[in-house]
Amino acid sequence: MIKMTDVFKVYDKGIKALKGVTFTLNDGEFAFLVGPSGSGKSTIIKLLNGEIAPTDGAVMVNGYNMNKIKMRKMPYLRRTLGVVFQDLRLINEKTVYENVAFAMRVIGATNKEIRARVPYILKLVGLEHKTGMTPPELSGGEKQRVAIARALVNDPQLIIADEPTSDLDPARKLEIFMLLQEINKLGTTVFVVTHEKTIVDRLSERVIAIDGGRIISDGMDGYYNYEVE
Repeated sequence: MIKMTDVFKVYDKGIKALKGVTFTLNDGEFAFLVGPSGSGKSTIIKLLNGEIAPTDGAVMVNGYNMNKIKMRKMPYLRRTLGVVFQDLRLINEKTVYENVAFAMRVIGATNKEIRARVPYILKLVGLEHKTGMTPPELSGGEKQRVAIARALVNDPQLIIADEPTSDLDPARKLEIFMLLQEINKLGTTVFVVTHEKTIVDRLSERVIAIDGGRIISDGMDGYYNYEVE
């Protein structure tokens, strides 16, 4: 679960990125976070994964108080999160299997656990026949699926996807978003940052719109109409 209550974030030189943001994403929900460049989307993601702390207000993620979380607790929080980064952060020298297995190794999973879990996740995202290939040998959509598989492999409560389809053609973009919907139907909470207006409108999920550091709409009734910068 995500719960942000009256959250403010002020960066150096007095830059006010968030100005009283409040919303809740309950377990099992799917929501898009949308807004123009500079609206505060990236700041929200950084607050949720513990990269930064709020200046004021309260941030809760999967039962962890992000205002007070100790560094020694951060690895435990991050085990409950799966993050799909905009730049993917795949390891080009490792195979698809090894990239996904690496996410399990860093939390201390055994070889037996890895052998049981990784093939299941790769099949779930449609990459069971690509296990021995490296990222440079894959298409853009396949790379995105590897990133999603890596985010899923530790069975997180919450997936956060930051612009997961930015470099794909329209057909591949829709495939990735529909895959995230399927993952959500299996019980994982999904929170997606995107500017893909056409796809967001088509999928009819909850849309949280932010502009100027403030939530300006939140609901199932469509996408806030702004020009993406």
